[in-house]
Amino acid sequence: MSEAQEQTRLITVEKLSKKYSTAIHDEWALKNVSLTINSGEMVAIRGTSGSGKTTLLNVIGGLDHQFEGEVYINGKMRSSLNERARSWARNQEIGFVFQHFSLLDHLTVLDNIMLPATLAPPVLERVRAQKILQAPEKRALALLDRVGLSEKSLVTPNELSGGQKQRVAIARALFFEPPLLLCDEPTGSLDSKTGQQIIELFQELNAEGYTVVMITHEDRVSLAARRVIELEDGQVINDYVNDSGTKGGIRS
Repeated sequence: MSEAQEQTRLITVEKLSKKYSTAIHDEWALKNVSLTINSGEMVAIRGTSGSGKTTLLNVIGGLDHQFEGEVYINGKMRSSLNERARSWARNQEIGFVFQHFSLLDHLTVLDNIMLPATLAPPVLERVRAQKILQAPEKRALALLDRVGLSEKSLVTPNELSGGQKQRVAIARALFFEPPLLLCDEPTGSLDSKTGQQIIELFQELNAEGYTVVMITHEDRVSLAARRVIELEDGQVINDYVNDSGTKGGIRS
């Protein structure tokens, strides 16, 4: 892998600010944040409650598009996209993993993993995504095997443990092979042992080429990442390489 490949920018954030207004005052969740994240990185964004880390993830992921400044994903300026284009990007270019799993209890595990296919437009820009859409069940079964739950395809989420639910959520996030995984407190609802297993799964995925960005307040998650960005009061106060963290590859 060349140095140029290693330095391919996937995320660029320029002078990003975000405020929440009330009748009494404006509260700034983010204040003039600038950063870049390269393809193949495994990054932990950490801070205490109210530091702005989840707001930052929501803006990067296109879940919140009311902000000042600019965000680029794969060179595409986020503010220039209409809602349809933002929805397409969320569906195929970004995989989301949340603390509380966000699974639908009335669907089987297999159907939960195939949800991105039901939300996809009829014509997809990425050739690989189009091929996946032609055989969604095959893709979902392969992902279940990848996360070690091949025997759970026909059960519902309420029959699973917390760790198993998070594995299903990760499989769903991987459905269209997005280059970017955005994870909001992915181990926050798990015990220590199960959380460590999920961290190790993210490390494996990063080694396979996925860019992994994790929002966290936990030391164990930060120690697993190759790079740590610290937020406080909506501002970046530290950004450093963690020598004990994982080194990943690049997935296009």
